[in-house]
Amino acid sequence: MDSDGTGEAAEAETKAPGPRRIVAAAVVTGVEGVIVAAFGLFSLVLLATGSPDDMVQAATLAVTVLALSVLPLAAARGLWRRRRWSRGPSMIVQLLALPVAWQMAQNGGGLSAAAAALALAAVAVLACLVNPKATEALGIGPR
Repeated sequence: MDSDGTGEAAEAETKAPGPRRIVAAAVVTGVEGVIVAAFGLFSLVLLATGSPDDMVQAATLAVTVLALSVLPLAAARGLWRRRRWSRGPSMIVQLLALPVAWQMAQNGGGLSAAAAALALAAVAVLACLVNPKATEALGIGPR
């Protein structure tokens, strides 16, 4: 323990977030999680204020989307804290975002710009997370 009574765990919590690649991946993954959560909350508001054709289906959609927002938010927090486990969930989120972006692009219109942004974000995060400096910072790979 340190002279002020704090241990190594407290020191680990306050250390710098790490390489810029990890910080960038954490921020982008976190933003994705916030957007998914916002969509889930928006769905709940529509459910409460509107009259959907099928209440059960609308409620299931809202709850499912809110539950899905937990994965990128947890992964972002883990990346920010340089937790080894967080790389896998973040990569899964990005790999799932690519077909979503593809489907959005197929619908055209205003969704094309959102699709391009989502695909670019997913590829950027994947590139950050496979970088050797990032994997080393997360404690993955040869030592």
